[in-house]
Amino acid sequence: MNWKVTLPCTRQEAEALHDEDEWLASLDPVPTIVADEVEAFNDAKWRIEAYFPEKPDTDAIAAIQARIPSAANAIAIISKLPDEDWVVMSQQSLQPVQAGRFYVHTSTNKDIVPAAARPFLIEASRAFGTGGHQTTSGCLVILDKLKRQGKSFQLIADIGTGTGLLAFAAGHLWPRAYITASDIDPVSVEVTAENARVNGFALGARQGEIALCTASGTDHPLIQQRAPYDLVIANILAGPLIELAPAFYRILCEGGTLVLAGLLDIQAGGVINAYRKLGFRLQKRQDTGDWPCLILVKRKRYGWNRPLRANGLTSQPPGDFGTW
Repeated sequence: MNWKVTLPCTRQEAEALHDEDEWLASLDPVPTIVADEVEAFNDAKWRIEAYFPEKPDTDAIAAIQARIPSAANAIAIISKLPDEDWVVMSQQSLQPVQAGRFYVHTSTNKDIVPAAARPFLIEASRAFGTGGHQTTSGCLVILDKLKRQGKSFQLIADIGTGTGLLAFAAGHLWPRAYITASDIDPVSVEVTAENARVNGFALGARQGEIALCTASGTDHPLIQQRAPYDLVIANILAGPLIELAPAFYRILCEGGTLVLAGLLDIQAGGVINAYRKLGFRLQKRQDTGDWPCLILVKRKRYGWNRPLRANGLTSQPPGDFGTW
């Protein structure tokens, strides 16, 4: 993808753009579209980036802009990207990561695996989670600490699994657990399945295996039927974490542990407040640079103070995973 077109939009427009993406097939060349937020917690400040294999003509740009009412008078920013193999370049620039007892590397940067470390081969790919980002490495450290504290989990869910790395770490730490890993992006689920094979994890619904599904939030029969979980991991974005708070409350057992990441330091207060209102207690906050990881525990609630049920959905547009 050598050309990029950037346009402002609202969150609602970004979601609608993805919900009706069959129109993309009529464009020549067909672009890949990614949407993300420009300002945290501001649904009016989003943008879309359309990547083209060759320079788009004015008709293609107009077709995209016509589907974004708020960008009717905006000037599209057209950028020529270097003609490089981005996957190869990203692999070469990545360094192996040691987080707790885990050592994460690609095929090009394995180096010498430290003694007693559990190595994971995770190639730079179409999914988020090679261990290099502070949100992922922070979660690895937290999971390692939970194990060292003597915590034992039997039913584990990794929501927004990306490459599957955190599900694999949980599978190594608690090998007799039933693990469910999901992502809103079907490509991530495909990547996770391949990474599971490469790293020696069995897929399936039995004890010690990882069950995969494509789901928006917790909205999938597999996720619902296997609940309640005693450990839920979600390394996604602040907005979806807040939206999914009632859904996570519903699928987590009383006294269960919730590990949240993917939020910025300035977003932590809003996320913590959303979960406190539902009856979660903040047990620990671990900051890695500007990216905190949160450990929350579900309290028991009764009567009128119990939270309302949620449908498990998130309005996060597909494509947000892997855009860091």
